[in-house]
Amino acid sequence: MIILLPRFAAWMFPIGMLVLGASGVAGQTTSTGSGQAYPNKVIRIVTSAPGGGSDILSRLIAPGLTESLGQQVIVDNRGSIAPEIVAKAPPDGYTLLVSGSPLWVLPLLRANTPWDAVKDFAPITLAVSSPSILVVHPSLPVKSVKELIALAKARPGELNYASGTPGATPHLAAELFKVMAGVNMVRVGYKGTGPGILGVMSGQVELMFPNAGSAMPHVKSGRLRALAVCNAQPSALVPGLPTVAASGLPGYETVSPQAVLAPARTPVTLVNRLHQEIVRVLNKSDVKERLFNSGGEAVGSTPEEFSAKMKSDIGRIGKLIKDAGIHVE
Repeated sequence: MIILLPRFAAWMFPIGMLVLGASGVAGQTTSTGSGQAYPNKVIRIVTSAPGGGSDILSRLIAPGLTESLGQQVIVDNRGSIAPEIVAKAPPDGYTLLVSGSPLWVLPLLRANTPWDAVKDFAPITLAVSSPSILVVHPSLPVKSVKELIALAKARPGELNYASGTPGATPHLAAELFKVMAGVNMVRVGYKGTGPGILGVMSGQVELMFPNAGSAMPHVKSGRLRALAVCNAQPSALVPGLPTVAASGLPGYETVSPQAVLAPARTPVTLVNRLHQEIVRVLNKSDVKERLFNSGGEAVGSTPEEFSAKMKSDIGRIGKLIKDAGIHVE
C-alpha cells in the first residue's frame, strides 16, 4: 500500500526552480517520433512544493540525469497542480512528473480531480519507498500495538490521531488501522505532516502514522514513542522496531512511495530510456545514502511493475475509502 523529511542536510538545494548545468559525457541517443535525437533540449521535472519527499527525490535524480543525458534538467515546483501540468504536456520526454501516492489516491476521494492516474500518465518507475511509523505521545499508557488496540476499544471515540493532507499516507494508514482493528479513533487535521507531529509531541493528539524520516529524530529524542513500523517486513530504517502486522494486525501494511511518470502516449523507447537512466542514478551509493538518511529506500521498479502496483493500490485503497466513508470536499 502507499499511502512518504526531517533534517535537510547540506545537499539540499535552494527552494524554488533549480537549473542544473549540463555536465559530463552525454549518454546514448534515442530517436523520437520526429526523427530527432533525444534529448536535444532542457528536460523539466515537475513536482510538488519544496521540501517534501517528491521534491527531495527530484533534486537527487536531476543532477544524475543531467550528467548521463547531456542536457540540463530543471526541477519545477508546482505544488498540487503538478499532475495536471504534466498530464497536459506534450508526450515527448521533456516533461516528467515526480509524485507520491496522492496522484492515484486523490481521484478516489474527489470526483472532479483534473487527471486520471492510469489514463493520463505513462509510468516510468516506482523510485523510492518510505515506511510509515506508528507513534504515540510518551504519556499514553501503551507500549505495543496490542495495548493501543485494547485502550482504543476501552475508550471508543476518545483517542485522536493526527494527519495532514486527506488521502495521504498518514491519513489512510490510520483509517486502515481503525478498520482492521475495529476501533473508533477521531481524525484531527493539520496542514501537513510536520504540524501533525508537533501536535502529537505537544499532547494535542495521542497518535499518528508519519513516515520514518519525519518521525525517527523525535523518537530518538524521546518526544515520541514508536510502537511499530507499518512495512510488511521489518525495515533497516528503524532497526529493532516490530511491524504492525506482527504485533496484532496480521496483513497490515502502509508505505509511502515516490514515483516518476511521463505524459500518456510518451513513446515506449523514451520511457525505457528514462527508466534506465533514472534507475542508474538511484543505484549510486551516494544517492542511496542520502535517501536512507532522509527516511527512504531506493526501489527502481520497471514501468510494468509500477503500473501493476498502482492499479493494485487503486483497487485496494478504493475499497478502504468506500468502507471507511472517507471523502474530501
